[in-house]
Amino acid sequence: MTGLEDKIRRLIAAVGPISVADYMSLVLSDPEHGYYTTRTAIGLEGDFITAPEISQMFGELIGIWCVAAYEALGRPPKLILAELGPGRGTLMADLLRAGRVDPGFIRAAEVHLVEISPELRRRQAACLTGFASPVWHDRIDELPDGPLLVVANEFFDALPIRQFVLSERGWRERVVGLDEAGNLAFGIGAAAPDLALLPPGAGEADVGAVAEINRPAEAILATLAHRLVRHGGAALIFDYGHVKSGFGETLQAVRAHHYAEPLSEPGECDLTAHVDFDRLAQAAAAEGAAVLGPVTQGDFLIAMGLAERAGALGAGKSAADQQAIVAAVERLAGPEEMGTLFKAMAVTHPPIALSGF
Repeated sequence: MTGLEDKIRRLIAAVGPISVADYMSLVLSDPEHGYYTTRTAIGLEGDFITAPEISQMFGELIGIWCVAAYEALGRPPKLILAELGPGRGTLMADLLRAGRVDPGFIRAAEVHLVEISPELRRRQAACLTGFASPVWHDRIDELPDGPLLVVANEFFDALPIRQFVLSERGWRERVVGLDEAGNLAFGIGAAAPDLALLPPGAGEADVGAVAEINRPAEAILATLAHRLVRHGGAALIFDYGHVKSGFGETLQAVRAHHYAEPLSEPGECDLTAHVDFDRLAQAAAAEGAAVLGPVTQGDFLIAMGLAERAGALGAGKSAADQQAIVAAVERLAGPEEMGTLFKAMAVTHPPIALSGF
């Protein structure tokens, strides 16, 4: 039993079953035992690999996109360049290297990283040596005022979701409690939710249907959109998820690049859920911001010049190196890999036309 599992069991014994959202928050962010607060999980030696770790091309193309956004925003003399959940700093380093094509962009950019993990902050500082002297924040609302460019890659999928299940008694919230043997187990709560929380069609769904609601994600995007409307800028979001709200269970745990049981060894596995881009777009639009996309990650990267960049990167390289580049392109943009499941969406103010959408 992990230290966090013991802590959660004792909590449930004292107060009763907890929501899936509360369980996710404890698993991922507990100060003593949380997955993101106590380890660096990204990379081949970790539990999962993200697009920036697959190839430098991903971050470079985002860098070119950011330069274009900076130009479209009128080349402000000061620009808050922020990344949410920046991993090991790889994406930001590649972004800034590509951004050197426009010295004005580099001069204007002040790098800010929203990161709660002390160990990842150390990794980020090392990775960005020679590129930038970042300022770290625990929360998005700590970002300073001013024109803002935000990048978020696989950030929203790790925010806590609430799950609701249509039972014979109607819609009820799924909870985490203890079974007869004292082990963690999913259950159904007693209280009925406000139906306004649920996706359209909740009244016609079949028994057993599951709805997932990510209020923290919507609140964060609303906060970002509000900032963009006040100060101008753009946010670029990549994550896996669906374009339209609907029903289905997507909560998953990953350890050592394999799926695991979400209630198994809490604190030792990553927990994520698919992002509802429809609700994110609604949250941004409600604040008066413009929304571009979502489009598939594959379409975005191809439109940004992935094939051309791969050709330039492979020129003069060995056959093995060229094959590795081809494999990276397929992993990032192929329909059977990340290209279709992952989506890209931008939020801007004022409304501006940007490549990739």
